[in-house]
Amino acid sequence: MRRSWADLMKVRVKGRSRHYRTVSFDARDNEVVLIEQRKLPHAFELTRTKNFKQTARAITNMTVRGAGAIGATAAYGLAQGVCAFSGKTLAAFERHVQRVYRILADARPTAIDLVNALNDVRSAMNAGESVVQKQRLALKAATKFADEDVAHCEAIGRHGAKLIKNGSSVLTHCNAGWLAFVDIGSATAPMYAAQAKGKKFHVYCDETRPRAQGAVLTAWELAQQGVSHEVIADNAAGHLMQRGEIDLVITGSDRTLGRTGEVANKIGTYTKAVLAARHKIPFYVAIPLSTIDWNLRRGMEIPIEERDESEVLGAWGVDDRGKFREVRVANPTSGARNPAFDVTPANLITGIITPKGIFKPRDLWANRKRLGAA
Repeated sequence: MRRSWADLMKVRVKGRSRHYRTVSFDARDNEVVLIEQRKLPHAFELTRTKNFKQTARAITNMTVRGAGAIGATAAYGLAQGVCAFSGKTLAAFERHVQRVYRILADARPTAIDLVNALNDVRSAMNAGESVVQKQRLALKAATKFADEDVAHCEAIGRHGAKLIKNGSSVLTHCNAGWLAFVDIGSATAPMYAAQAKGKKFHVYCDETRPRAQGAVLTAWELAQQGVSHEVIADNAAGHLMQRGEIDLVITGSDRTLGRTGEVANKIGTYTKAVLAARHKIPFYVAIPLSTIDWNLRRGMEIPIEERDESEVLGAWGVDDRGKFREVRVANPTSGARNPAFDVTPANLITGIITPKGIFKPRDLWANRKRLGAA
């Protein structure tokens, strides 16, 4: 039985199934509305940020995370900050815009979608001649970015679905699903499109330490969608590849260099790419156009976020009483390194799945106009 896209991306809450976007905006109250991802899969809640500083904080503390979702949140956050301006002069307004922009841009350093989204909104505002006009244009541009994120992910699904064969097993790392975008997702888009076509396949979700986004978020998404899946420890992937139990790898990306095809993604992605190459397993990366960085010239220039060591030294979850708790796992006197991302070289990547088709990593630059480069 084939299912349309309209049947997908629904959440069952209190016995009722309905559609949610990861990020949306309440224009009446000037609030950004987010799915509270830190409480998933144990509780599904929506949270509202009442000003741009709260919105930036929600990005930093990972209430919302994932390339496209961060981008849309930042875009709405800029519009939110712009619309809250109560001054009168354009000079004061521009100083306010710059302050809002800077706070949001600094919320997380690695994902390029955030900055691309902010730049889109700011560029659109330039057409306005008054504060009111610029405020309206900001919200219109933020909404456009969010809607384009969904359209890009849907197109990624159409192009990538052909890679998933009946009876195949797919490995994915971290969460590049609809929780990481406004809707549908990047790495999961081919899976949901294949499911809608009636294909049968199995997904292995890397747990993705230290925040376990694969076990917590991707597995929850796939369960909601009825996609066959299992969670595996990060270090189990090589064993399954060696035994021929994985046919395909699809991951997302937080920044893909248009000049070189190098990909920055959740820590551990590079390791999976090396393993896939060793076992001759196709390794694909799925991205919307907002994830492409056309400026940086080499992967070593990508800023890699280092998060708090507590994420590595402990674990978070729900106890048998339903209480959210964090517990110490590591030796009490030990410290930890916690790089949140790594960079995968282009020669380890079979193809980049984009809304415009599937490209070899090194071919992005030659197709830059088609892929939306300014």
